[in-house]
Amino acid sequence: MEGATYVWTPAELVDVLGPDDGAWAAGVFGVTHAGTFEHGTSVLELGADADDPVRFTRVRAALAAVRAGRPQPARDDKIVAAWNGLAIASLAEAGALFAEASWVAAAVDAATLLRDVHLVDGRLRRTSRHGRVGSNAGVLEDYGDVAEGLLVLHQVTGDAQWLELASDLLGVVRGHFAADDGGFFDTADDAERLLRRPRDPSDSPTPSGQAAVAGALLTCAALTGSAEHRRAAERAVDVLTPLLAVNASFAGWAGAVAEALLAGPAEVAVVDRPDLERLARLATAPGAVVVTSGPLARGRAAAGVYVCRGFVCERPATTVEEVRAQLGVQVALVSAG
Repeated sequence: MEGATYVWTPAELVDVLGPDDGAWAAGVFGVTHAGTFEHGTSVLELGADADDPVRFTRVRAALAAVRAGRPQPARDDKIVAAWNGLAIASLAEAGALFAEASWVAAAVDAATLLRDVHLVDGRLRRTSRHGRVGSNAGVLEDYGDVAEGLLVLHQVTGDAQWLELASDLLGVVRGHFAADDGGFFDTADDAERLLRRPRDPSDSPTPSGQAAVAGALLTCAALTGSAEHRRAAERAVDVLTPLLAVNASFAGWAGAVAEALLAGPAEVAVVDRPDLERLARLATAPGAVVVTSGPLARGRAAAGVYVCRGFVCERPATTVEEVRAQLGVQVALVSAG
């Protein structure tokens, strides 16, 4: 248990620090015999409020040294497909925005592992450990989050294999997870039989499988011009709309996908203008996709930034002001270094 590592009693503070420092530390950290729960105050905040910062630093170092010798929590080292899909999207996007090539490389490594280890006979497995895939089948959130991660990775790297693999995963979703009303079940039609096939539309700490798939379908449509994928995304959002009306805090991802649908979303092709690429990626347009290659960029002779919706594009923007105007949103510049 983690508590064996980091929990202190007043007596233990005295044993480590001595009577004076032990009593003082108990007061600063709020350590009591009754316990301290959910006070919402960080150690750094406590240090800032301490009446003797030098003493605080010395006491904290002494406690840290003792804690390092205690039993440490075990690490959960299994790899979960859905969580890695979210990480791939974040690493790729952040790497592009902040010019951190190592972050993009990490996203590629994670995507490669999922492709080589988790993909078995065209179907995702949910977990692996130490390079060995588990037997548990991927569920809806795995397919949705991994597909979205691969689609973002395609946008950043221009590597068509990630777009192709994401499209294949969404094909599996539509073939094995689809419900009659346009939504999706959390398990495949050939998965283990349960008394009731689960279907939870609500977000938890991560997006619900239904919302994640809806978002991936829309992103795929924006990248490829597929009307079929867009219609599937619209139907999936329609199913999620009642939850948005009743409890939006459990449907944040669905709300974001709905906003992107209403906004287009913007499809941005940057052709031979690397100086404007980062600016386009910084756009806050809901659900916008930005590419330098692929179907959206193919066949465009003039250099510039093409802002499109439904593959119908405005004239190429060639200045910062034109990019801002055509995207119709505030573009916030952040430091790359």
